[in-house]
Amino acid sequence: MSTTHDANERTPALNSTRIRLRIRPRHTLALLGCLGTAISYCQRVNLSVAIVAMVSHNADNSTNMTYLCPNTTPHSRMIHAVPDLDTSPSEDRAAVAKAMPQEDGAKEFSWDKWTQGIVLGSFYWGYAVTSLFGGRISEYLGGKTVTGLGMFSASFLSLITPLAARASVQALITCRIFLGSAQGIVVPAMNTILASWFLPLERSKYTTIVISGCPMGAVVGMTVSGWLADSSFLGGWPSVFYCFGAAGIVWGMVWCLLVHSHPDDHPDISPELHRRLRDNQDSIKGTEVVAIPWMSLVSSLPLWGVIMASLGSDYGFYTLMAELPTYLNDVHGFDLTSNAMLSALPCLLMLLWSLVWAALMHTLSLRDIVSLVTVRRLSMATALYGPMLALLVVVFVQCNTVVAVCMICLAVMLSGSATSGYLCSHQDLAPNLAGTLMGLTNTVGALAGIASPAITGYIVGEIKTEWAWRIVFLISVGLFLVTCTFYLLLIAASVQPWNDPPGFYRVRLRHHEAPAARRHVAD
Repeated sequence: MSTTHDANERTPALNSTRIRLRIRPRHTLALLGCLGTAISYCQRVNLSVAIVAMVSHNADNSTNMTYLCPNTTPHSRMIHAVPDLDTSPSEDRAAVAKAMPQEDGAKEFSWDKWTQGIVLGSFYWGYAVTSLFGGRISEYLGGKTVTGLGMFSASFLSLITPLAARASVQALITCRIFLGSAQGIVVPAMNTILASWFLPLERSKYTTIVISGCPMGAVVGMTVSGWLADSSFLGGWPSVFYCFGAAGIVWGMVWCLLVHSHPDDHPDISPELHRRLRDNQDSIKGTEVVAIPWMSLVSSLPLWGVIMASLGSDYGFYTLMAELPTYLNDVHGFDLTSNAMLSALPCLLMLLWSLVWAALMHTLSLRDIVSLVTVRRLSMATALYGPMLALLVVVFVQCNTVVAVCMICLAVMLSGSATSGYLCSHQDLAPNLAGTLMGLTNTVGALAGIASPAITGYIVGEIKTEWAWRIVFLISVGLFLVTCTFYLLLIAASVQPWNDPPGFYRVRLRHHEAPAARRHVAD
């Protein structure tokens, strides 16, 4: 009898699993968030590789074999032209170039270095604008809706990028601006969701999981883009944009089906989990949005520390990610496939390092070995001072290909510690305004993304030696030093008073709570 009774008791649960997958909502959020940031980064960085296959190197007088370091021979299909050991390096390069006349023939565009820099940086023009208010919109409409809208729009624009490029360079720039605008709301919106679903001591770990999609996307985006652009699949370089655009559409459908903006909105959340989240997140107003106390933000020293960290970290990272394929091609002579793989390697190391570092910091904080603010400081010192030293080595040994590539890999790898540093600080300082703060710092980072390719393109276009790239790296070194020092001096890890201002600041959120969520709160 008892067995029959127990079976009957389990019947509703068994039936319900046939309708919905019994996946833990927070794990689902973390996994899909990671995949989403990965796909968005693929759509962001793929042009950095594709542009090598799109643009004829004979079109720009400033882009020629003299950019290679002395005694450097192009690492490209050498089987077609093995240099004579008795010839000079310049003769070797000329022989290789003559043996491969077909390469530029397949390249459709004649853009100089300055134009290429504008094309690469145009993404961030739109990204800077929408990042500023994308987080705020998500606090009203919900992070799920805003993230999905951004990804669907960006994916559609990725699909039409080849059409825009063939229409005109102005059309391509416009398309990339709108693509950046669509993606500008994605990360701030995700940050809003993370602040609602995870407790303070969990945020380093889960924020790292989600943000690790960025280096993962860079790895996949650069590697796959190199293979696709060097193939005949769907016309070569256009397939780069078709594949990642289609991936974004599929991801958006799954996201809309499985993710919810807030625990109060989830129809299947367990009462225990809902109660634990509500009891331990007193600083978050689940059904309210706090109006922005602008004067408090402007006068907040910890927030200025986060802004400075974002500026330095993003400028250095965007310089390496956007310009690394061009650097490897111009200075060290790597061909497209090798170039793409080497450009992806630093991001792979960054991904692995960020996960290991987050696990270490999570363990140390849970055991009360280090405080939360110490975790943030250690993370950013590693993420900015470490790359600063590595790039200094590159400046002095640039023409040693092995050392230069290893140091660039080390610089990008160590920057992965930022996922446990300033990228968590928005949630530390003001969980009610996490999306808004992320949008604000993302805008600053996007301005760095605009400046970096333009500055690099100008320097490399004007200075016709390998010293151009040394100047490019020295600019990043200086920014790393200044911005990290500001962060270490100003940052805090406690909730700021302006997170929960007086009652008249609050405005009602236009969320619709699920009946199940109301019942759980009542319990």
